[in-house]
Formats: sequence, structure tokens, C-alpha cells
Amino acid sequence: MKLDFKNKRIVVIGAGLSGQALVRFLVERGATVALSDLRQREQIAGFDSLKGLPVRFDLGGHSLELFESADLIAVSPGVPLDCEPLRLAASCGIPLLGEIEIAAREITVPIIGVTGTNGKSTTTSLIGEIMQAWDKNVFVGGNLGTPLVEACSAKYDGVVVELSSFQLESIDQFHPTIGLLLNLSSDHLDRYPDLQSYYRAKMELFRNMTAADFVVLNADDPEVCRLTADLKSTKVWFSSRGRLVEGMTRSGDMLVWNWAGTDIQLPLSQLQLSGEHNIENAMAAMIPALLQGCPAELAWKAVCSFNGLDHRMQLVRQLCGVTWFNDSKGTNVGSVIKSLSGLAAGVTLIAGGKDKGGDYTVLRPLLEQKVEHLILIGEAAQKMASELSGCCEIRLAGGLKSAVQQAYEVTAAGGTVLLSPACSSFDMFANYQVRGNEFDRLVQQLPVEGAAS
Repeated sequence: MKLDFKNKRIVVIGAGLSGQALVRFLVERGATVALSDLRQREQIAGFDSLKGLPVRFDLGGHSLELFESADLIAVSPGVPLDCEPLRLAASCGIPLLGEIEIAAREITVPIIGVTGTNGKSTTTSLIGEIMQAWDKNVFVGGNLGTPLVEACSAKYDGVVVELSSFQLESIDQFHPTIGLLLNLSSDHLDRYPDLQSYYRAKMELFRNMTAADFVVLNADDPEVCRLTADLKSTKVWFSSRGRLVEGMTRSGDMLVWNWAGTDIQLPLSQLQLSGEHNIENAMAAMIPALLQGCPAELAWKAVCSFNGLDHRMQLVRQLCGVTWFNDSKGTNVGSVIKSLSGLAAGVTLIAGGKDKGGDYTVLRPLLEQKVEHLILIGEAAQKMASELSGCCEIRLAGGLKSAVQQAYEVTAAGGTVLLSPACSSFDMFANYQVRGNEFDRLVQQLPVEGAAS
């Protein structure tokens, strides 16, 4: 149900990208808006985009009287629902809605929602590439970067939205017509009390989905299979480990699509994306378009033309026989496992940052097999060093510049340097993009002379 914001007193909590987009959206619709954030103005990136708007700024803390007197609280995804101002508003009976929910109430075209622990951004982008190749005008955004409220200002044939667990916490009536759950593994335990709480947030994607909708699920992930067992929507499975009766599966060097009487084979040799995880992403991304009638050959051509996202196993440089990869988007342990799995032995891994409460010990077998040098940075460095002691040579670096220099000195020709932090960036950088860009800059500055040989 579409909401009426005219003359409503609305507090937007959280002044990040989504919060700023919410402010502009709500002001355009006649709301009386206040923006509240713990940070001061100079600490907030992009704040100048709000210059001149009739907005009350509540910065450097939260004025509780604002939350007590509001008609609605618009919650940015980075803000935990159990913080004091939101607990107070809830106790006063004031509705709390997230940016995804507010935007979705305005959207009348089909929504494809993508969630999971890893692969969301690549899969979401691939779906968008397929749809655009099929001459569909689609909005592609959400957690990927462009807030969903931006989709409300133009006409689209459809919407493809990446959804984090944080965004899904604050939905109410949000209803995708196709929902994808790619995988589940440990993440964000600095926000959730336990793993099952994190999984429950992910499962909110399916809250309002019906038997008329489709859910795209990973048949190789036991947690996905367990948690989706009772869903009423039509399940479409994908598997990289064996042929399914129906769905999308890998069979040797082919992908096979079996659905509603079709049997289509697609050669994996044409895929530009590398790594087993990207085969899974490609399978998942194909399914929504195929269900809607997109020709398989057209969809596969779009997938095979895709070179990958910035900061996600991105080749930075070949230098003196050493290959340097930027995987700054690898912000959890599961993501690092997927990235390392596609590399040969002889890796120097740069990791660390702000700890998210994960269990780093699950990296031990792969580090023993693949990694010669582990260089650790950031707040999590000591914890990671303790949990991974003995699996390879471990070095501590004072920052990313020192880590890059050490990697340059110790990695022999034929080896690989991989930045894949297993942590968020917020102890040292504004986001993973800034961290990745700094890594790229530092690597490009390295001289040809002086590397390990």
C-alpha cells in the first residue's frame, strides 16, 4: 500500500547514502523531515547533496524528543533496530520502516530480490546485464550502491535489488515476485547475537511471497535447503555439483537448464568470470530471466560478456611474475574461502580490518594449502593472528601501505598477492571501495626493480 507522506513528521535515522536518498525522496513528497546521525556534518560523505533542502539536521547524537513526536521513522540499513532512539519510538507506537520498504510501496513493476552471504552484487549485476540485453529497462541497485528509492523517480520495466540482512530487518509488506537466496555462512556477528539471528534476517526476503511467486535457491547449501523447506513459492534450484531433475545445474563443462519441458545446454568455456563461485552466480542470475521468457542464448551471451565488478577478484597488475588481485569486497570469511579456492598455491594474503565477529579458524585448512604469507592489518589483526597461528607465515603490518610493501618483498615470481580482508573496512577506510582504490594505487606505484625473485 502506497504511503502518504504529505505534512507527515518523519525522522530519517542514518545519514549514509540510503539516508540521504530518503531525505530527498521524502522532501519531494511534502514531508517535514529531520535527519539524525551520531556523526558530525564533516564526517558524513556526500552531505553537501542535501544543501538547500528544508531539513532539520540532528547531528552528533540523537535528540530523543524528535523520535517521540514523529509520525514515522525512516531507518537506514546501517542503524541497528535495538538502538535507544528506535526502542523509544517503538515503545510510543511510532512505525519504523526501512528504505527498502518505503521505496517498494511506490514501485508497481515486478521486483527481483537477491540476498545471501556472498555473491549478491555480482549476481544482481548479472541479472541487470541480462535484462538490458533483452531490451528491458530495469533499475539495478539496493545494497549494490544505488538506493532503491531512486527507482521511484523514473519508469522501469522491472527492478533488480540486492538486499542485505540489515535492509531486510525493516521490511513490512515488501514483496518481490522472484526472490534469490544464494548461500548462507557466518557474517555480521558483530550485529547479531548468533548465526541463526542473522539467517532469520535473510529469510525475511520471503515473508510476503506467495505460491504465485518464484524462489531461486542453492541446492548445494544445506542451510539454504533447511531454512526454505516450508516455503510455498515455486522453488527453482541451481547446483554446481550435479544434474538436477529440474532447474539449472552443471554437467561437466556445460550448464544445463531443465524447466517446463526445455533442455538447454550452455558451454562454460565461454564464461569470462573465473572461479567456481562465479559459476554459481551465473547460474542463479540466468534463472529469473529464463523464467520470464528471455531466450537462453541471449541471456548466456550477456553473462559471458560480463568481466566482473570492481574490487571483487579484480586483476590489478602483473609485476615481475606476480599477479595482484583486489578483492576488497571480500568482507567475510566465506568470501575469502571462495576467492582463495580459485587460486593456485603460493599466495600472499593481505587480510584484516574491523572484526565482524566471525570465526577465522575455518580458514586454516585453505591457508595451509594455498597461502605462504599472511599479512594482517587493522583492528582484527591480533585476533586473526591468534586464531590462525601455525598455518603459514604470519606478519603484522601497521597499515595497507606497509602490507603492500611487505607482500612485494616476500612474494616470489609465479605467486599471487590477494587483498581479501575477511573484515569490514570501517576501522581504517570509509568503505570497501576506498580500501580497494587505495590498494590499487599502492600496487600501481610499486617499481619493477626490487621485487622478490
